[in-house]
Amino acid sequence: MLKELKAFLLRGNVVDLAVAVVIGAAFGAIVTSFVNDIITPLILKPALKAARVQNIAQLSWNGVAYGSFLSAVINFLVVGTVLFFVVKAAEKAQNFGKKEEAVEEEAPAPTQEELLAEIRDLLANK
Repeated sequence: MLKELKAFLLRGNVVDLAVAVVIGAAFGAIVTSFVNDIITPLILKPALKAARVQNIAQLSWNGVAYGSFLSAVINFLVVGTVLFFVVKAAEKAQNFGKKEEAVEEEAPAPTQEELLAEIRDLLANK
């Protein structure tokens, strides 16, 4: 039974998933700090001052408190953007030093009969 447990715990997918969860949590903390400490003071504070609100969660319209939702949307957009650039950088790092050879398979050249048949069909359609 211990051998089965060891085999289960050390399977590649389980270990990869565990690493991904830990890195994801750390990455989430970085993005939250980025939003709270950089984006909010630089971009949102002037907009909030114009709306006469000190906290984005206080934004509301006719009793609908949309500030928290707006904050979550902004956080999602920042996470998506940062994740996009991280994935792009990781792909470049993986391909660094490798020469990509674009091997395109060329279609065989059409025969004279095929070209004449195409011309005939085009003239017939006019």
